[in-house]
Amino acid sequence: MNRTERFYKIDQMLHERRVVPIEVFLEELDVSRATFKRDIEYIRDRLHAPIVWDRDAGGYHFENVKTTGPAYELPGLWFSAGELYALLAAHKLLGDIEPGILASHVAPLQARLAALLEASGHSATEITQRVRLLSMAKRTVESRFFTDITIALLERKRLEIDAWNRGRNETNTRTISPQRLVHYRDNWYVDAWCHLRNDLRSFSIDAIQRVKVLREKAKNVALAKLDSHFTSAYGIFAGQPKDWAVLRFSPERARWVQSERWHGEQQSEMLPDGSYRLRVPYADERELLMDIMRHGRHVEVEAPQSLRRLVADEVSALTGMYHGCYLVD
Repeated sequence: MNRTERFYKIDQMLHERRVVPIEVFLEELDVSRATFKRDIEYIRDRLHAPIVWDRDAGGYHFENVKTTGPAYELPGLWFSAGELYALLAAHKLLGDIEPGILASHVAPLQARLAALLEASGHSATEITQRVRLLSMAKRTVESRFFTDITIALLERKRLEIDAWNRGRNETNTRTISPQRLVHYRDNWYVDAWCHLRNDLRSFSIDAIQRVKVLREKAKNVALAKLDSHFTSAYGIFAGQPKDWAVLRFSPERARWVQSERWHGEQQSEMLPDGSYRLRVPYADERELLMDIMRHGRHVEVEAPQSLRRLVADEVSALTGMYHGCYLVD
C-alpha cells in the first residue's frame, strides 16, 4: 500500500482499538519500524493527529481531542482506475433504477457509495459531474424478461424463449438451461445449454422476445466447461477456436493497439519497422471482422487465408457502395 493508504489504515486501527502495539502496526502495514515511525511523525506533526504513545499500555492511542489548535484531517485518498470505475458504475446503476420496492434498500447503498467517493476529499456530486462513464451501442433489455431469466438462472429452471436471429431476420423458439449472465460491451447475454442444438449457446437478452419459466430443472454444465467454451476464442461468439487470426497493425495504430487486450491467450510482437503483429484464437469471424474493419487501412490480415478473403470481400463490397464518389473542391 502507498503512504496515504497507510495513513488511513493507521487511523482505522486506532479508531477500532483502544491501544495498538507497534508490532501490530508493523504486521498490518508490512513496513519497517523506521518507516512506521516516519508515518506517525508525519501524521502527528503535519496532519495534527492526536496520537500518543502510552508506555504503560504498551501501544499507541488517540488522546482526548483538544478543542483548540489545528483540526486533525486526513489527506484525500484517491482510487485506482479499477476502483473508481467500480464505484461510479455502481453509483450510476443504482441511480438509474426506477422507484419501486427496492427504494428503501437502494438509498443506503447510494449513501455508502457517495461516502466512499468522498473519501478522496472531493464531493461525490463533483466527481460524478467531472468523471463520466459512457456507454456505446447499448441495447434496451425488456425488464420483465431479464427478471424471469435471472430467477430461472438462480433457481436452476429451464426457460422457453423466442429468440430473434438478427443475421437471418427470423425468430426461433428454444428451450434452454441458463448457466450464467454476462455483461459484455455494454450489453447483456445469457450463456445457456440449448436443448435443440444439444450444445452451449450465448443469447443476446435484448433479442429475446418471449420468456416462459418451465418447471423442469435446468441442465447443469460444469464451470470449467463453461470457461473453456466461452473464453477460449475471441469475442462473444464462443466455441472451441477453429483458427488463429494474425493481424499486422501499422506503426501509427500500433501505438494504441499494443496496449489493448483482445484475448487472454493472445500473442504479440513489435516488428523492426514499428508495426505490431497480433495473434488471437477465434471460433467465429463475425465480431472479429467488425473489429478488424474499424481499423481500416491500418491493419492487414496476414492469416488465415479464409479470414483474409472475408475481409477482402467486405472491402470490395464497401468500395462498390462508394464507387464514383469523389471530393470536389
